[in-house]
Amino acid sequence: MVTIMANDKLWSSYEEVAQYLLNQFSQTFDLGVVEGKQIIPGKSGTNWEIDAKGIKISNDGFIIIECRRYTKSRLNQESIGALAYRIYDTGADSGIIVSPLSLQKGAEIVSSHEGIKHVILDPRSTTSDYML
Repeated sequence: MVTIMANDKLWSSYEEVAQYLLNQFSQTFDLGVVEGKQIIPGKSGTNWEIDAKGIKISNDGFIIIECRRYTKSRLNQESIGALAYRIYDTGADSGIIVSPLSLQKGAEIVSSHEGIKHVILDPRSTTSDYML
């Protein structure tokens, strides 16, 4: 039970650090502000929980930000394809995926084609001590 709670805290902390840092570097991504975890309705009729939402500087669009603190395996094309569908279904302009490892080749191809940015963030990062 302690391990599960510790893992939950690591995931939650990773998402919070990613949101904080993306907010600090928001202009690099053409964003005015980065909001936290929220639910966004999709055109399909379903709702999507996202880790963070970046509001464009011009305030006329948004991007979906997803965090995956996978420390033993790189994200695959199915993971990036799922994000690409969330972008499509919610009407988002694009997305950012945050993870500690590089993407697998298929994931790189899908992210490049769909305009999804990949940000590598060390899994031990804090708001004051980070490698982004």
